[in-house]
Amino acid sequence: MLWSVLPLAFRFESPGPILVELGPLAVRWYGLLIATAVLIGVTLSQWLAKQRRVDPEAIADLALWLVVGAIPAARLYYVLFQWREYAAEPLQAFAIWKGGIAIHGAILGGTIATILFCRIRKLSFWQIADLIAPSLILGQAIGRWGNFFNSEAFGRPTDLPWKLYIPLDHRPLAYRSFEYFHPTFLYESLWNLGVFGLLMGIFLWDSRQPQPRCKPGTLFLTYWLAYSLGRFWIEGLRTDSLMLGPLRIAQVVSLLGIVLGGLGLWWLYGRRRSLPDTIADSAWSYNQLPPQRESH
Repeated sequence: MLWSVLPLAFRFESPGPILVELGPLAVRWYGLLIATAVLIGVTLSQWLAKQRRVDPEAIADLALWLVVGAIPAARLYYVLFQWREYAAEPLQAFAIWKGGIAIHGAILGGTIATILFCRIRKLSFWQIADLIAPSLILGQAIGRWGNFFNSEAFGRPTDLPWKLYIPLDHRPLAYRSFEYFHPTFLYESLWNLGVFGLLMGIFLWDSRQPQPRCKPGTLFLTYWLAYSLGRFWIEGLRTDSLMLGPLRIAQVVSLLGIVLGGLGLWWLYGRRRSLPDTIADSAWSYNQLPPQRESH
């Protein structure tokens, strides 16, 4: 009896990409979710910074750099690998509100922006990256729901109870006769929430120690390793992967993330050595932080 009810309980169908229309203006779910993720992420990272005695204003300043660096890079990454779709109408490459951004491009652009910011402000990249990592993975969990509203980034056809209905005009030609597909947006969102819980658990445990036990870079490397593990298998289910010949780009990058994350953690705790930073002498080590500015 219960099994006959489950298909109805877990059947997903997007109400459409537009939340509300005001004359010629339209508020899209995708843009709202990105804005929400940024707002929540900045607030969380500022709270984490306070726990580490890092000036939260530095995180607020960095937020603008991340938006400018990550979102255009995410779009450019996607467009480069899907150029045949945009060659006839190049201006559509700027229509980011319609979806089509790649998280690996966002991470690359955001990392470059953070490195530049840290060099200018003379901060340790790894310490700042640790404060951003939980917000980043939480933002990814929120942002994946934009794929749901846009009816994109779904998996192969399925008859499982947790299936996603895709409108005919969004289905690949090879799957036009199928209605229901793996909700890979949901798989990745739930995986990312699990990684968020892991990172916050490590951070809170470390914060309760008399002296920090986690070395700078631990959370960011753990993020890379854990997220990449989930993304690798989820990407294998998708029907719209960015491809380079026969290779799924996201899986290649995920394998690289697993290797680099694992090697970095081994370097920190196996070799017991610090990671090379963007500045040689950081006055912002956990034991040498300037006092917080008082709130008024």
